[in-house]
Amino acid sequence: MDMESRAILKYAKITPRKARRVIDLIRGKRASDALVLLKYMPYRGSRHIERLLKSAMANAEKKERHIDIDKLKIATAIVGQGPVMKRMEPRAMGRPNVIKKRTSHITIILARE
Repeated sequence: MDMESRAILKYAKITPRKARRVIDLIRGKRASDALVLLKYMPYRGSRHIERLLKSAMANAEKKERHIDIDKLKIATAIVGQGPVMKRMEPRAMGRPNVIKKRTSHITIILARE
């Protein structure tokens, strides 16, 4: 049986589009290589995803004591849309403008190579 470990970040205060930009760059890579990539990425979303990846790696270590961290690979990485907070901003002639503050649900699943 193949060992899997997962980590889920819900209600991340980042738009799904910006998070997907980062997730697409690390999908399918080794977890250790992805950590190095994320550390030096200029995108704000990389901080969220770096913490999530570290959590998934810790979960794998907790699940199976004698696992080689360098053999873990990102099997699945998904970004889904969370709830959208809507805020009103006054505009000309008394009309409102809706500002959508989007959130994301990010899932990372690690598996052995």
